[in-house]
Amino acid sequence: MEPKTGPKDVFLHLLSIIALYVAAGSFIALVFQYINVLFPDPLTSGYNYLASAYSGIRWSISVLIVVFPVYLWSIWFLNKNYALSPEKRELKSRKWLIYFTLFAAALIIIGDLITLIFNFLQGELSLRFFLKIIAVGVVAAVIFWYYLSELRSRAGFSAKYFAYPVSAAVLLAVIAGFFVVGSPQEERVFRFDEQRVYDLQMIQGQLVSFWQTKEKLPQNLSELSDPISGFVAPKDPESGQDYAYKKTGNLSFKLCANFSRPSREPGTPGAKPAAGLEAPFPYFGSENWQHETGSVCFERTIDPERYPPLPKR
Repeated sequence: MEPKTGPKDVFLHLLSIIALYVAAGSFIALVFQYINVLFPDPLTSGYNYLASAYSGIRWSISVLIVVFPVYLWSIWFLNKNYALSPEKRELKSRKWLIYFTLFAAALIIIGDLITLIFNFLQGELSLRFFLKIIAVGVVAAVIFWYYLSELRSRAGFSAKYFAYPVSAAVLLAVIAGFFVVGSPQEERVFRFDEQRVYDLQMIQGQLVSFWQTKEKLPQNLSELSDPISGFVAPKDPESGQDYAYKKTGNLSFKLCANFSRPSREPGTPGAKPAAGLEAPFPYFGSENWQHETGSVCFERTIDPERYPPLPKR
């Protein structure tokens, strides 16, 4: 006779399996993003590519920090219950969930191998591809092994042989994230600098538009204010001070800002593309916005052939 199933048992089994799926998916996504950062695809590399990778790393770390301990607690609590009531190992709800997990893990392993062979035949031989295939295969294989061992062992399979190494792997993956994307405090400093670059690009676009309309450059940034469009020259996001602007000729000017950090280079935490690869806001042109720490000025000269004056009505 099957032991009596209580709501608590069903809840814990569901919680454990759902937490497993979410944690495993987040771990794989985290590893994928590390691979994307360390081995960028030349066909998709650039500012948006890296920004997406760093965002994915932060999200996966956030999920793992919350969900993985829930999973560990659930399997610890379940195994504690099984030790007190071994007959609960025969619950149909538990077995169905384990069988489903085994089925899903087996499908992932099979799909992993099919994808590997298909992409090999397609000529995809990159290291990043093989690393991703290995990551998915290893995670699926570990899950399959653990739950198959649990299912076969009526006396109870010691979860510590699964929990300890898996916990170590997750911990290392989470810690690595802080070395790849940097600490939250450092990231905030860089985001202030990125906002300064964005502001200068926006001002530059308005200066070009001003020249095209009036065939002259303004004497100061206050002349760019337009009550109809609502544009007002932005200020430094941290200090609230105006950005420095100076007209240096009929077609030339310079914009200056105080930066807290030098531009991030490829290979460093939060790295952006090297100069000339891709501007973060291409609408405003592909000029070099690389900078060092401190006051930095960007000198620009308007090309009247590229940005001709607008016809007068």
